[in-house]
Formats: sequence, C-alpha cells, structure tokens
Amino acid sequence: MPNLEHPAYPAADLLHLESLVPCRESQVSMLLSIFGERQQFSFPSIFIYGHTSSGKTYVMQTLLTTLQLPHVFVNCVEYFTSRLLLEEILIQLQSSSSDTEQTCPVHCDTLNDFVRLFKQAVASRELQDQTLYIVLDRAEQLREMEANILPAFLRLQELTDRNVTVVLLSEIVWELFRPNVGCFEPFTMYFPDYSIGHLQKILSQNHPPEYSADFYSAYINILLGVFYMVCRDLKELRHLAALNFAKYCEPVVRGEANERDTRKLWKNIEPHLKKAMQTVYLREISSSQWERLQHDGGEPGQLKGLSAHTHVELPYYSKFLLIAAYLASYNPVRTDKRFFLKHHGKIRKTNFMKKHEKTSNHLLGPKPFPLDRLLAILYSIVDNRVAPTANIFSQITSLVTLQLLSMVGQNDQLDGPRYKCTVSLDFIRAIAR
Repeated sequence: MPNLEHPAYPAADLLHLESLVPCRESQVSMLLSIFGERQQFSFPSIFIYGHTSSGKTYVMQTLLTTLQLPHVFVNCVEYFTSRLLLEEILIQLQSSSSDTEQTCPVHCDTLNDFVRLFKQAVASRELQDQTLYIVLDRAEQLREMEANILPAFLRLQELTDRNVTVVLLSEIVWELFRPNVGCFEPFTMYFPDYSIGHLQKILSQNHPPEYSADFYSAYINILLGVFYMVCRDLKELRHLAALNFAKYCEPVVRGEANERDTRKLWKNIEPHLKKAMQTVYLREISSSQWERLQHDGGEPGQLKGLSAHTHVELPYYSKFLLIAAYLASYNPVRTDKRFFLKHHGKIRKTNFMKKHEKTSNHLLGPKPFPLDRLLAILYSIVDNRVAPTANIFSQITSLVTLQLLSMVGQNDQLDGPRYKCTVSLDFIRAIAR
C-alpha cells in the first residue's frame, strides 16, 4: 500500500515520487498536505532545517519536478548579494515562460522593482491559478544581506498579492534567523538525520546489475560498520561505497570465494577500509589516484596528506612556535636544561627520574605550559635571533584560533596565559621536515 496519497495528484506520480525519496515519506507527505491543491493558496513561507546531507534539497527538487509544480530554485551561496538573488529569481521566471523566446536582461536594484517585475513575470506565465514555489537553498546566507531581504521573502505573498510560497532550506535553526525587530513567522519543519537502517536501505539501492542485491547489501553493511561512527554524510558514504566496491569483489572475481563467503571478503577488505579512513571528508586524493594505490598496494601517506597541506599554509615562525609548543607540552620542565642548553653541565640521573620516565608522556597527553617557557624554547630552536615583537604574539593568537593550540585558564591571570599543544606527533613531524 502506498504511503503517499493526495487527491490533487495522480496516484502514478505519487508512487514514482515515493520510489525516488526512500526514508523521507513522512516529510513528503507533510509537505503535500501543506501545499494543498495547485490552485489553493499555500502557507506564505516554509522553513526547512536539518544537518547537512539529510535530504532537504534533494527532496524539494524531486517533489517539485516530479509533480511538475511551477517553481524557482536558487542557491544563496552562488547569488550572494540581494541584487544577484532577486535578478536570478526573475531570470528563471522569465526563461521558463512559454511566451518569451529570448531571455531579456533583468535589472533589479530594489525590492520595489522586484515586486513590480515579479507581478509582470507571474502574469506572463499565467500562474494566477497555480501556486508558485520559490526555493532558497543555503538560506543562512540571507542573514549577510540587507536587513529587509529576509522579512520581505517571508511575506512575499502579501507584498505581491500573488499565490506564491517561499521555501527556505537551511542547516541552522530558525532562532538564529529571527530578526530583532520581529517578522512574519514561517512554518518550520525539521529533517532528522538518516539512521543506520535508512542509510543501509538507500545505499543498497545502487547495487551493480552484475551482482545480486543481497551481495551488495552485505557490502554496505560492512561499510557502515566501519564508517558510521565517524561519517553520517550520505554523499560521502555513497562515494566511499563506489570507490571501494571493486576491492571487495576481488576474491569473487579471482574465483577464491563466492558471494556468500563473507569472512573471506571481510578479511580482504578490512585493511583497505582502514586506509580509506584516513581520507574521509578530506578528498586529498582523486578517485583515480585511490584506485591506483589499490592496484599497487601503496599507502595513502605516499601522497601529500592533511598535515602536508596544512603546514604549508602556516607562516615561517608559526611552524617553529608549534614545534616549541609541542616540546613544551610533552617534555617535563626539568629536561629543558638538558635539551636546550649547550653547556648544561653534568646531569645526574636519579632513581626518581628513571622511575617516571618509564611512562611515555604521549600516553599521558599534553601538559599546560606558560608563555615564557614557550618563547624560551622558541629562541633555542630557531637559528637566527627572534625579537619578541607583536608579530610573534599575534601568531600565537592565530594558532589558538586555528585550534592548533588551546588556552588553559583565563586571559586575566596574573602569572600570564598558559597553553596546550593539541596537534599530533605526525603533524609535528611533517612540519619539522
């Protein structure tokens, strides 16, 4: 029995729509009930929010396209000023008009011009008897525009006296949008994250025709078991599934196992997925490079990784500051004289020192250190003389802002600020090279 039912739309279209939006039937059903029939006035503005890759943009595009509802779809990141945004809406309305063979240039400087030109465009498309939907994706960018843009879109139906509904898609909640002076409150709707069962169902639909659905579903189950704790992004998981499936199938292709030998297939793919964990979200290497590494049996570290990209961006003295911070965090204070002074004299190893040096400081985590110790180590590891100028102190602040260092305590401490180094040993090794 179909989950989507609405008297205003053909059952075949609703059945097709349901197959295109798996695990989002309840949200689509809610939207259909809000939209109503084509000629009915819908809610003036709808605010849809949810985390990234929760299906907001895809569901709206699929819903409006499948049911052939008149709509305009604009990404606010691409059209980042109010003028570009308003002109793009008018251009899309004009280009989809059957009466206009060529799109005329549109100039819209103010909201008054937009309202006037919008009425003309709606009249030319003969949309007075249908609801027009204006979808603004990445709507959080509207907060960076003029103060009157967001309130105008929220009550565009009232300003234009036309049957229009504005749909705002965002990753942040409505409370972060609401202006201080107050505005028309939209209908808010939340898209929850996909659960692991939803991801399993959606990803399993993309199985290659040469393999059975059960075989591909078992592969997706293994993939989610590895990556679900660190990655919930459907797009990223779909990319990982397509990238690593050939490696999973290798024992079957060579004839060493059949599709039901899940143990052999898992042992073959396990080390490979651990390597892939290093590049989740980063896109440090292309798909062709990754496939070449699979074939050659190489390590992802052979290519430039995150640390290699990051330390190139740091200024010259920031690299030395970060190395000095790491040394100060992981070396005891009593060893500074031994490590950083040329003529430190003879150091006698006591039983106390031997006892405590058995435990690796890397297992205990970074320790806080004062600013003067950081600068003292910096002066000892840099070859040329470094003056304690404002440039050096501003670079320390920048490292804190980048979360490579963390400040411990408050800024108003009498004995000066204390810091911790938050980067790993591999990161420091890459910078030290």
